[in-house]
Formats: sequence, structure tokens, C-alpha cells
Amino acid sequence: VYVVNKAGGLIYQLEHCAPRADTEKTFSFPLDLVLRVHDERVVVAFGQRDGIRVGHAVLAINGAEVNGRLTADGKDVLEFLSNPANYPVSIRFGRHRLSSNEKLMLASMFHSLFAIGSQLSPEVGSSGIEMLETDTFKLHCFQTLTGIKFMVLADPRQAGIDALLRKIYEIYSDYALKNPFYSLEMPIRCELFDQNLKLALEVAEKAGPFGPGS
Repeated sequence: VYVVNKAGGLIYQLEHCAPRADTEKTFSFPLDLVLRVHDERVVVAFGQRDGIRVGHAVLAINGAEVNGRLTADGKDVLEFLSNPANYPVSIRFGRHRLSSNEKLMLASMFHSLFAIGSQLSPEVGSSGIEMLETDTFKLHCFQTLTGIKFMVLADPRQAGIDALLRKIYEIYSDYALKNPFYSLEMPIRCELFDQNLKLALEVAEKAGPFGPGS
């Protein structure tokens, strides 16, 4: 869940999903996976085995966390793994976690795309981008009259997202806007907002579409 203010700034973000298990294996030389650098991270470009998939990033080597394309002691990951003297080696692979800066950048980018979509639409008063669909997820967006955007990234099979977005708006109105300590357009830090949002997401996961009385 992402909440973006009318200026395009990310003011709230929540990841509500079952954590994907990382996969750690011990390899002998030569490595039977093809790795490459993508967005300053070392990822699997070819070869899949034992839960390791194309696109998974190298997260740790011999138990030490990897920082982008560098090992914990500052060595280049690809150079380290090309040296037979470093084997056997234990490598942990998994889905790349977005940093706070990357989340801010993505929110700002979508805000710009939303504005462009509204302007390019042949219909006067277009609501902008309401949904983007891929093979693995759907991005749903609901913009309020004041310009606040609520975005949900969900499984493409998940039903009832439109109702969920309006439920999130209701929670925002009740627990953020009515909070005397909350300033408009600023990051949302409210325990009741967090609690009720997580509850709404759990209901959506279990029940699918929201009923009239939810």
C-alpha cells in the first residue's frame, strides 16, 4: 500500500505480504548460474535451481550481507565469485528489497505518469491511471478530490481492490485527518491508522471482495 500526496511525495508505505523465503546454497567452482549486474546489484541472469530464480539478487556471501555489487569487505561480487580460491562458497539469493529512496522515487515517478495519463486522455476530466496490469501483479490507484493517491499492488487474482481502496480512504479520513497532531501532506505516523489498515488488508485477503457491511 502506498499513499502519495498531491505533490507526488510518498507519505505512507506498508508491505503486507507473506515474506518470500530466501534460498542459501553452497556452491563449488565453477558457479553453475550466470550472474550479471543490474541496477547496481548482482542478479541471476540465467539458470534456475533449488528455488533460485532468474532475477533473484545475491543477498549474502558466506553469511555476510552483500551491499549492492560489493561484498561485506568491499570486494566486487563478480570478481570474488570468479576466483576459484574462494570456493566452496555459500551464497544467499532472494528477491531484492526496495530501499526507502527507491520507494520515494517510484512514488514520484507514478505521480508523473498519472498526470501525463490524465492529459493524454481523449476524455475531458479523465481520472488518470486507475490500474496497471502485469503478469505477476496489478497496481490499482484511487485519487481523492484533494489529490491524495492511494495505491495498492496486489496479486492479479485478488478481487475487491476497488472497494479496498475506498476502505483505505475511509481509514485515512477517520484516523489520519481527524488526528489533531497530523499535518496535511506530511508522512502519516498514526498507530490507529496502521492497525485499522492492516485489519482491512487481512479481511481483503481472507474474504476477497468487501461486502456492503464491511
